[in-house]
Amino acid sequence: MKDTFDVKLDSMAHGGEAIGRYDNRAIFVPYAIPGEVVRVQIEEDKGRYARARLLDVLQPSPARVTPLCPHFGANACGGCQFQHIDYAVQAQLKGLIVVDQFRRVGKFPEPPILEPLPDEVGWEYRNHALFRPNAEGRLGFLSARSHDVYPVDDCLILRPPLRDLYPKLGTVYPGLVWMELRVGTAEDDLMVALQTEDDEPPALEVDFPLSIVQICQDDAIAPLIGLDYITETVYDHPFTISATSFYQVNSTQAMRLAELVMGALDLRGSEKTLDAYCGVGLFTAFMSEEAASVVGIEAHPTAVADARRNLAGRDNVTVLEGLVEDLLPDLEAPLDAAVVDPPRTGLEPEALDALVAHGPRRIAYVSCDPATLARDAQRLVRQGYALEWVQPVDMFPQTFHIECVALFTRPK
Repeated sequence: MKDTFDVKLDSMAHGGEAIGRYDNRAIFVPYAIPGEVVRVQIEEDKGRYARARLLDVLQPSPARVTPLCPHFGANACGGCQFQHIDYAVQAQLKGLIVVDQFRRVGKFPEPPILEPLPDEVGWEYRNHALFRPNAEGRLGFLSARSHDVYPVDDCLILRPPLRDLYPKLGTVYPGLVWMELRVGTAEDDLMVALQTEDDEPPALEVDFPLSIVQICQDDAIAPLIGLDYITETVYDHPFTISATSFYQVNSTQAMRLAELVMGALDLRGSEKTLDAYCGVGLFTAFMSEEAASVVGIEAHPTAVADARRNLAGRDNVTVLEGLVEDLLPDLEAPLDAAVVDPPRTGLEPEALDALVAHGPRRIAYVSCDPATLARDAQRLVRQGYALEWVQPVDMFPQTFHIECVALFTRPK
């Protein structure tokens, strides 16, 4: 194979690279679009496939646009992969990626994948972002396929309050490991969470409303200025979110997730239900209003504390702290309905087996990785469930990431 050659691209890989074939091998090309003819140079030869650097676009796609961010591209910021693609096409490509993962990984010949639900705008959606200092002390994001930090002056996918805050942070403080910016949509309350190498708090001065929290090396939370949490509101429900608790990065699309999950569960008021990996209690809160009882399971201690605070006063809710695979087998059976929202790695086999053993008639599976979702979907189908539909939701415009909600049902 020549190091430099022209190739026609025909599909998009999970990970954001376009794929073509040359000399009977798959060639993965970042910053390209299916349908384009491009000139590339091999960067990584893996034998059966290769990764290549884009040298020139010989026949551009109609979907190709000029990226808005000056930091986008090869050898630059690795936060976005799709800014060169018209946003309407981005969402469609992500839907095709989900279909491909269900066919290849899940072995579903005709998977029931619905049309993706795009973001309203495609920009200024992120309610939190993690920055790291480079060797010169400037804040930035990791470069693509690298541990190097690329400094950035602005980020166009941050919510406006965070974009306004970022340039006010000034120089980076000595010994900084990372700094995370968060904003709560309820009151646009701002938070800076940071970690230093020696747990020594930096000298800070602020002249505008802002909470600053230090995260110690042992994960202890030490408020320096203001509160140690922000507040999100979803359909008039307030949710307290501590500095180290997980919450969906796109607040608007998180509301759509809640709608999809509740629609999938189709609760009638008498059900015994489960919210596994419940986080701060987003789905639990809505389930408690339509089910007889809800058990939430969460392993992260601060998220458990947040969930118990957010769900206080709901007598039909119990929040347990621990791993799902450890606690679910001992939970009283049977269950009528369940939500699972596991990390990117998907359900542990023990957790999936315990879920099936409890026999819920409906399972809403929320996933940020279509490959592990497809794998677990096949496992559930082999144990008697039917995959009714998969709804992709674009939580992460300008990136290759895609969220999905899948509904599984079990005959009575």
